[in-house]
Amino acid sequence: MASHQHFLAIKGAKVLMVGAGGIGCELLKTLALSGFEDIHIIDMDTIEVSNLNRQFLFRQSHVGQSKANVARDAVLKVRPRISITSYHSNVKDRRFDVDFFRQFNVILNGLDNLDARRHVNRLCLAANVPLIESGTTGFLGQVSVHVKGKTDCYECQPKPAPKTYPVCTITSTPSKFVHCIVWAKELLFAKMFGDKNQDNDLNVRSSDAASSSNHVEDVFERKIEEDVDQYGRRIFDHVFGYNIEVALSNEETWKNRKKPEPIYSKDVLQDEPSQQNGNVERNCVTNDPSSVSAMTSLGMKNPQDVWNLKDNSRIFLQALKLFFLKREKEIGNLTFDKDDQLAVEFVTAAANIRAASFEIPLHSLFEAKGIAGNIVHAVATTNAIIAGLIVIEAIKVLQNDSKSYRMTYCLEHPSRNMLLMPVEPCEPNKSCYVCSETPLSLEINTHRAKLRDFIEKIVNAKLGMNFPIIMHGSKIIYEVGDDLDKELVATYATNFETVLSELRTPVTGGTALTVEDLLQELRCNINIKHREEFDGEKEPDEMVLTGWTQASVEEDGNKSVNNAGSPSQALPTEANDNGTEAPAKKRKLSEVAENVDSSDAEETSGSIDDDKDLVILNGDPSMNKKQRQL
Repeated sequence: MASHQHFLAIKGAKVLMVGAGGIGCELLKTLALSGFEDIHIIDMDTIEVSNLNRQFLFRQSHVGQSKANVARDAVLKVRPRISITSYHSNVKDRRFDVDFFRQFNVILNGLDNLDARRHVNRLCLAANVPLIESGTTGFLGQVSVHVKGKTDCYECQPKPAPKTYPVCTITSTPSKFVHCIVWAKELLFAKMFGDKNQDNDLNVRSSDAASSSNHVEDVFERKIEEDVDQYGRRIFDHVFGYNIEVALSNEETWKNRKKPEPIYSKDVLQDEPSQQNGNVERNCVTNDPSSVSAMTSLGMKNPQDVWNLKDNSRIFLQALKLFFLKREKEIGNLTFDKDDQLAVEFVTAAANIRAASFEIPLHSLFEAKGIAGNIVHAVATTNAIIAGLIVIEAIKVLQNDSKSYRMTYCLEHPSRNMLLMPVEPCEPNKSCYVCSETPLSLEINTHRAKLRDFIEKIVNAKLGMNFPIIMHGSKIIYEVGDDLDKELVATYATNFETVLSELRTPVTGGTALTVEDLLQELRCNINIKHREEFDGEKEPDEMVLTGWTQASVEEDGNKSVNNAGSPSQALPTEANDNGTEAPAKKRKLSEVAENVDSSDAEETSGSIDDDKDLVILNGDPSMNKKQRQL
């Protein structure tokens, strides 16, 4: 039973939750049942069918509705006397500024997006409000406490990019080619050629869900009167045409995203009868099923060619046809194998067609084969454990019990008979450019690189600034904002496309630039060093930023190491936005875990079950401006 001090701390607290997905549902429930009476929630996502197996506050009738609003309503039915305020919005919206964050006693993160995490971290530092960070991936999870001046901030330690992907992003709003690859392999290939009884929401999408039942026709079942060509085209039209149209019917999802384009076979292959799609007999020369090739039957030889939409469509239909004509006995028991030529061809073509629908650049079969990987599926129990740990740390923060703060790792396999491993948080990193304002150094060819390159590759991508002002001494050379007059907009647009050394205020070796984000209230100094040549393979951006560190992703896409140090499932080698962090060796183990090797745990700063694909809004926050000087 909570002590009287616990009760008073909880009762008077005003908390902000960011994220109402897998962790968020569990967290909101736990906060309400623990006695918190003033809770605010921010989440821009809508509910998808794939959320329903673990985000227990949602039902089929809620599909397409706001996660934040539905979660609030569900918990208020259990605790009607508490106050829950929901915001169906992007946490990067300008209204969620430092003053907004300052009203709360503690911020609780349930995100799976590295960029959004960094944004919240900086607002918490600026507002001097404690942040409790969390994440889960399968059976792994962690909770960490970040208090300005007392512990490290979220960005004090390098975050290696993870190799797992949010299910909601994969099924609904892909933004990278790897999302399309995982969709084609884990969902479409598995549905077409794997266990027919597996759960898969390729049949039913968003708005269908409320009216669906156990008797819904399986569109992937081949009809008796259908030949293979007819069946292939029907599947093509369903997954690339109809499913996209159904997804588009949920206007809320596309409010801040670019809409995909439905693709139908008759539009892509209008002049090509399906019966003439390829010469199947070309594949009869081999007795090895894994050597059967749609490329060979269509006379396509180079795996490094990037096929256009028509060629991808032909490969897709031909690969499907060959599975049924040459490998029909295997259908129902197949799993993807990167050494199976036909499987790789099918997945590559399907991923490219989906990518074309979402205006994502197409890739060659060679590239697609290297990207292909597995999903670490969400585990509801892990989310519940992590939510409980968040609330425990929140109570400590509210009581100012800094000596008891713990970063806790949830392990997949016991280490010294422990599945939960608490360690003491680190002190602030003196070289952290976010909380310690340490100057950075940038090596760049100032005679070749444009201001655009600096902004996109350094300011946006690496520093995570969304509303930057770039200053050379006292002069502003670039800023964004809705309130700029036409003359300034034209000047900044010109600067954007100008080589650094050719700006009116030239940026050359020895120049010191100041980059500031007014919404985050973050200011960073960057010392420029001119460099003529770069290693095209190791330094493709032709820029080297020192003082900002990101741990590298393991190159081998077939192996990864989990929290117990054993190989886990194969994961894609291309990274998404989630950050993962191995626990720093400097961390001291608590008395409970003093004999546990801290290298056994890995921080998984992302949740595979939540999609927080936050959109960066254009415009500049309405805050005090510095005097503009050109």
